[in-house]
Amino acid sequence: MSQKEIGVGLLGMGTVGRGVYRILNDNKDGIEKKTGAPIVVRKVLVRDTDKNRGVKTREGLLTTDINDILNDPDIDIVVELLGGINPALEYSLRALDKGKSVVTANKDMIALHGKELFAAADAGKRDLFFEGSVAGGIPIIRPLKECLAANRITQVIGIINGTTNYMLTRMSDECLGFEQALKEAQSLGYAEADPSADVEGYDAARKLAILASIAFNTRVSLDQVHVEGVTRITAEDIVYAANLNYVIKLLGIARDSAEGIEVRVHPTLLPKNHPLASVNDVFNAIFVTGDAVGDVMFYGRGAGELPTASAVTADVMNAARNLVNGSTGMIGCTCFESKPVKSMGLTSTEYYVRLDVADKPGVLASIAYIFGDNDVSLASVIQHTTGKSAELVLITHEVLEKNLQEALTGIKQLPVVNEVSNVIRVEGRKEG
Repeated sequence: MSQKEIGVGLLGMGTVGRGVYRILNDNKDGIEKKTGAPIVVRKVLVRDTDKNRGVKTREGLLTTDINDILNDPDIDIVVELLGGINPALEYSLRALDKGKSVVTANKDMIALHGKELFAAADAGKRDLFFEGSVAGGIPIIRPLKECLAANRITQVIGIINGTTNYMLTRMSDECLGFEQALKEAQSLGYAEADPSADVEGYDAARKLAILASIAFNTRVSLDQVHVEGVTRITAEDIVYAANLNYVIKLLGIARDSAEGIEVRVHPTLLPKNHPLASVNDVFNAIFVTGDAVGDVMFYGRGAGELPTASAVTADVMNAARNLVNGSTGMIGCTCFESKPVKSMGLTSTEYYVRLDVADKPGVLASIAYIFGDNDVSLASVIQHTTGKSAELVLITHEVLEKNLQEALTGIKQLPVVNEVSNVIRVEGRKEG
C-alpha cells in the first residue's frame, strides 16, 4: 500500500533539473510502485519565474525564495542542481540541518566539501546521495560503495569527461586539429564558451577525487590530483599514436599500492585493444579492478539532460524509499583510512616523447645517452625528416616520472634539440 506523498524541492531547473522534473512526472506511476509512495515536486527554486523552460509547470510551483523550500514541512527531499559551491553548499547544509534528505549532482561541492556534508547528513540521520556527480547516467558511486564493498579496490581508470573524449575522437577520425575539434564541440553544445574546466582536465580531476576517496577509503582532495589537459595534443600526436597502434584518451587514473595512492588526470596513449580504447564520442567508461571481482567496466553516456537526470531521479527514489521505511540508505562517508598520496615524481609508467631535432648524425646517440644516464630505457624510436630538422618519436619502457623529467631537462639543453614537442604517458601495454 502506498504511503503519504513524498515532497521534493528542486534547486534549479536548468538542463538536469528539467530532466528530473520530466522523469518524475512522466514515470510517476512506475516510480510510486517502486518506492511505495507517490513522489511530488512541490517547489522549484529559480532565478526568474517568468523564464520559459520548455516544460509545463503548475501555477505557484516556481519560487525565487529558498525558504519556501527549506521551511516547508511537506518537502522531505531537496535536490540540489545549482552547481558550483555557493549557494549550493549553504542550501544543502541547511536542508540537512532541517531534517531533509539531499540529492545532488554537484561534483565540485562533493569533491571539496564532502566531509562536511556527510557529517551533516549523519548528524541529522538523513540521506546524502550524489550518483549524478560522476559519469552522468552511469552507475558508479553505489557500485563502489555497496556492490563492490567486499573487495579491496586496487585501481579505478576511466574516461570521465565526455567533451574531451568527443574532441579526441574527432581528431582521430577526421584528422582535425585541437581548435577545430573544440569549435565543433562548442557548436554542438558539448563544450562551454569557456571550455577550460573540460580541456584543462579540472572536471575530470574533481570526479577522480570523488572516485578515489570512495574506492580507497581515504579522503583524496582535489589539490592532490595531478592534472594535465588536452590542449597540447596535436593532429601529429594522433597520427603517430595510430601508427604505433595506440589511441589517445584523457584518462583519470587512481591506483592503490603499498607505497600509497596515485591520482592523476592526463592524456594517455592506450593500445587499440584496451577496453577503454574503443570508448568514443561523448561516452564515458570506468574500469575498476578489485581483488575478488577482478576487472569490471561501467559504460554509458556521461552527461546530458536525461542520462544525468536518470541518476538523480534514482537517488530521489532511494531517498523516498528510505523515508517510507523509516531508515537511511547508502552507507555514508567511508574514508576511515589515511593512506598517503604519492608525489607525481614517484609514479612510474611508459612514455611517448616527441622531439624536434637537428637533422644531422649523432643526434639520436646524444639523446639516448642522456636517457640512459637517467635510467630511462627506450622501447622504440621513429624518425621522420621534415626538411632542415627531423622529428623523433620515442616510446620508453616503464620509468619513474622523476627520472624521465630529469632526462628531459638535460635533453632540452642539447644544442641539437629544437624543442620537446610533447610528452604523453602510455598505459595498458602490458595488459594488451
